[in-house]
Amino acid sequence: MKKHPFTWHLSRFGSHLILFLASAIIGIPFLWMVTTSLKSPAEVATFPPIWWPEVIRWDNFITAWSLAPFGRFYINSAITASTGVILEVSIAALSAYAFARIKFKYRDVMFLVMLAAMMIPSQVALIPNYVILKQLKWINTYQGIVIPHVSSVFGAFLLRQYFLSVPSALYDAGEIEGLGHVGTLFYIALPLAKPVLGTLVLYLFLAKWNSYLWPLIVTNTQNMRTLPVGLAMVRTAEYAIGPEHLMAASLFVLVPPLIVYFIAQKQLIEGIAAGAVKG
Repeated sequence: MKKHPFTWHLSRFGSHLILFLASAIIGIPFLWMVTTSLKSPAEVATFPPIWWPEVIRWDNFITAWSLAPFGRFYINSAITASTGVILEVSIAALSAYAFARIKFKYRDVMFLVMLAAMMIPSQVALIPNYVILKQLKWINTYQGIVIPHVSSVFGAFLLRQYFLSVPSALYDAGEIEGLGHVGTLFYIALPLAKPVLGTLVLYLFLAKWNSYLWPLIVTNTQNMRTLPVGLAMVRTAEYAIGPEHLMAASLFVLVPPLIVYFIAQKQLIEGIAAGAVKG
């Protein structure tokens, strides 16, 4: 039944209103963080609170940056996040293709066992991983931060489901052209899975960039801390810091993921759309 134009416009207005309210609820804390980072100490302590400072204090960022070696924290986070994403996506792609296209004994049973690992909380492995890394003398090293978390059951599952949705005729065409499994993966499966792959890369990058517990446990010197751990250090009594400086330091951690998100936004939308169609 065709909707009446008034009903259609009312429904559209209601949908947009709900989206606007949801965006406002999500965005207001971020706006408050930004404006607080630009205020003076007196304006931060003012009640009732003011939203926008009379004079913008850019020096809050300079002060926050000088409170801790944020340059080193950025380097550590960039190295561990990028290396971890590359290794994790590579392992997930190889595992996904094997479970999707290669027939071997107990393949389905092994896949179910792998999925069962998703039900085990990651905190359970903290102590065993730490003991193993201590034996390997990897404590307070980049490999100690990265290696224990380079296997992604979720990534393997996501890519496997997409590889299974690709028409078999495309894989058969690759075999006719003389492509082996490695060639089929790199020239057929992965190019077709770009939207899903982009979504997975973004998801893993955000998870690794914001990781706090494991880098805190496995590092013991300031030069090896990542940004989330460094931000927690700034918040402690070790540094004389006000709320305006804490908000400025928080933006140091938050801005890079936002930049990556906006750059990869198109890939994310395509990945979600592909999942909706293929699923």
